[in-house]
Amino acid sequence: MWSRILSPRVIGRTSLCWRSLFTMKLKTSEFQSVVSDGLNGLAEVFEKHQHELRIAGGAVRDLLSGTQPEDVDFATTATPEEMKRMFQKAGIRMINNRGEKHGTITARLHNENFEVTTLRVDVQTDGRHAEVEFTTDWQKDAERRDLTINSMFLGLDGTLYDYFHGYEDLQNRKVRFVGSAERRIQEDYLRILRYFRFYGRVALEPGGHEAETLDAIRENGRGLAAISGERIWTELKKLVVGGHGAHLLELMYSLDLAQYIGLPPGGNVEEMKRVWRAAKDHSPKPMTVLAALFRRPEEVEKMDIRLKVSREEKTLALFLVKYRRELCKSQDDPDSLKPFTDFIFDSRELDSQSKVCELLKYQDEEKLLAKLSGWSVPRFPVSGHDLRRLGVTTGKEIGAMLQELRDIWKNSRYQMDKDELLSHVKS
Repeated sequence: MWSRILSPRVIGRTSLCWRSLFTMKLKTSEFQSVVSDGLNGLAEVFEKHQHELRIAGGAVRDLLSGTQPEDVDFATTATPEEMKRMFQKAGIRMINNRGEKHGTITARLHNENFEVTTLRVDVQTDGRHAEVEFTTDWQKDAERRDLTINSMFLGLDGTLYDYFHGYEDLQNRKVRFVGSAERRIQEDYLRILRYFRFYGRVALEPGGHEAETLDAIRENGRGLAAISGERIWTELKKLVVGGHGAHLLELMYSLDLAQYIGLPPGGNVEEMKRVWRAAKDHSPKPMTVLAALFRRPEEVEKMDIRLKVSREEKTLALFLVKYRRELCKSQDDPDSLKPFTDFIFDSRELDSQSKVCELLKYQDEEKLLAKLSGWSVPRFPVSGHDLRRLGVTTGKEIGAMLQELRDIWKNSRYQMDKDELLSHVKS
């Protein structure tokens, strides 16, 4: 079923425009993936109390794209208090009340959690947070959302409700803000990074941005300075390894955003583009790509202060900056893993092999990466106890001898057994 319903609405005090609600019916196969006993039970409760319930936002976008949603969020005309009364009467357990002030109640049915949020409008924003007011107008809730492709609703009968051409944009692989890009950005400056991330997911070509969108981002980029590092990093690490990641990072530099989000002002963009192209088919970690921007370890430290990345992510960046030129394949035997396996064996750190694999992605060493991915760190066959039985008694002597035997073992490509190694002690 396809239809377009037109009705007037007032914008501000004087201007008048037409609301365009586009509806269609999803095919059963597309919609069936989210239907469950828990959802059916939830729907019955809302229907009984005559409140509308629809799937909202990202899950609708994913279903229309043929992708299984990771999370399914719901929107309703019921207020939080009405939902609590409904659920209590039905004997439905409610969990995690932290989102209640923003209208979200989480219900648990059939071992599933369902986050249901009351329709709302943002009455006041400061670029980071919003004060909300509840409404029963579906369009007003859609209008406060960031991108057209994220502003759609899906009824539980499979009917799509689209107020801002989100379905059309999704079909045409366009990423646009709902209404004014500048206004949406100023409501929450993190939407700049969300725009880039979804551009990487949706757009076919890297250069399809609308000029007014980029102008709005350039003019409002400084607002990112007030956004917490944790929120920025959550978005940044997704867009870096997504579609058009190198293009998007380069664009962020040209729009003068790097200084506000923890990236080095003089980042090595050309090196980053090379690494992204080399590694993109090998599932690189986000920091593997970003490390190419850093010229010195001090820049990694500054990034960590701003973004508060994990210890693992920080140490990977420092490792890549230090060893990207220092640890490399042998010119005499370019197909040998020896420089890398020796490094892993000597480091004795649990994550050293993982780091070296990321280094090989960085260096575009596809063959060596395949070899190392299937390599297991061998167990050194000699212990201090073995040396004591042969008469080596002091701790200093044992330590020196073990290191000498490790070097001999490495040079044998880890092939010598215990007896062969101990023969060197006897001699």
